[in-house]
Amino acid sequence: MPDRNALKTYFARMIAGKAGIDDARLIDAFASVERERFVGPGPWKVSCFAGGYVETPSDDLAFLYQDVVVALDPERRINNGEPHLHARCLAALGLRGGETAVHVGCGTGYYTAILAHLVGPAGRVHAYEIEADLARRAQDNLAPLRHVEVVAHSAAEGSLPACDAIYVNAGATRPLDIWLDALREGGRLLFPLTPRTGFGGMLLVTRSAAHSGFAARFVQPAAFIPCEGGRDDTEADALATAFGRGDWREVKSLRRHGAPDASCWFAGQGWWLSRDEPGDVAA
Repeated sequence: MPDRNALKTYFARMIAGKAGIDDARLIDAFASVERERFVGPGPWKVSCFAGGYVETPSDDLAFLYQDVVVALDPERRINNGEPHLHARCLAALGLRGGETAVHVGCGTGYYTAILAHLVGPAGRVHAYEIEADLARRAQDNLAPLRHVEVVAHSAAEGSLPACDAIYVNAGATRPLDIWLDALREGGRLLFPLTPRTGFGGMLLVTRSAAHSGFAARFVQPAAFIPCEGGRDDTEADALATAFGRGDWREVKSLRRHGAPDASCWFAGQGWWLSRDEPGDVAA
């Protein structure tokens, strides 16, 4: 039986290969963070294709260091998500050492710890979790990381600290103003833009130079639990129609002002996604 370090190294390389990335820093992050510390003792309930969970035969770590979704609270359908999906998303987010990141919907803190590894001790991570019990677990799990702060509060209201990146792990029907307003120049927001049911997409929004708007592109299809305070039923139903067309890869920019024009891929309430490059529009 391989030792824990060998198992984690295999795991990190396996999910990187499945995600189609070759990022040494990200591979090292997944190889360094102990997943079992954040999901609790085994045996574990892992998601299966039938839509439910199956329990692992034992607490052997070989069952955990796989590309599997692990239940944190099966009754509430709250999970520690699929590693290769997060690896691909974090590669797209492109975190650098010394940056400030915000993690929305941190759960018990596993992917927060990955973020913390990527920004390093010179950086900062502000993690938000609305479920009080999960926030307490995250605070305990992340206590050794002095550059991480866990906030037991919604990140869909009030304001967020100025930051270089925001990673959202709950499905919204719009890019919330407080997320966009928190981004510094060059800052990136990556969040699941999702309909009421089924798959939406991970939308990467990048704040360009001052007053030049937001670039936007979909990284991959995705489905997440709902983001409380970040959903609108009308937008959700309209998004189902938009994603159903299958042309989501055409999106190139996010607009917050002005009426949608012929380049519009989807229009929400006070914002829209365009097939055109950002251009010289106000942020």
